[in-house]
Amino acid sequence: MRRVVFAALSAALTGFGGSAPAYAERAGYYEVTAVAADDMLKMRAGPGTGYKVIAGFPNGTVFWVHSCEQTGSTRWCRVSLKQARGLKGFVSRAYLKEN
Repeated sequence: MRRVVFAALSAALTGFGGSAPAYAERAGYYEVTAVAADDMLKMRAGPGTGYKVIAGFPNGTVFWVHSCEQTGSTRWCRVSLKQARGLKGFVSRAYLKEN
C-alpha cells in the first residue's frame, strides 16, 4: 500500500497523470513578433503544419491566446484575432510575445 501511495504521489508531482502541463501559457493578448519582413505568421486549422492555412498575419498583429499545446517539437497556440474574435485557429508559439 505504501508503494502505491508513493508511486501516485511521485506521478502527480512530476506531471504524469495531470491534466495541464506545468509550462502552459496564460490566456491573454499576445503580439506577433520575429516574422521575416517578407513573410506572414500562418494561422492554421489545427496544431501542426499539416493543417490548412486559414490566413497570414504580419508582425504587430494581436491575438487572444486561449491555450497552447506541444505537437512534436513545436508549441501551437489556439488563438483568435483581437479585432475579429470569430476568426480562430492555431499559430506557432515561437512567434508570439505577451502583450
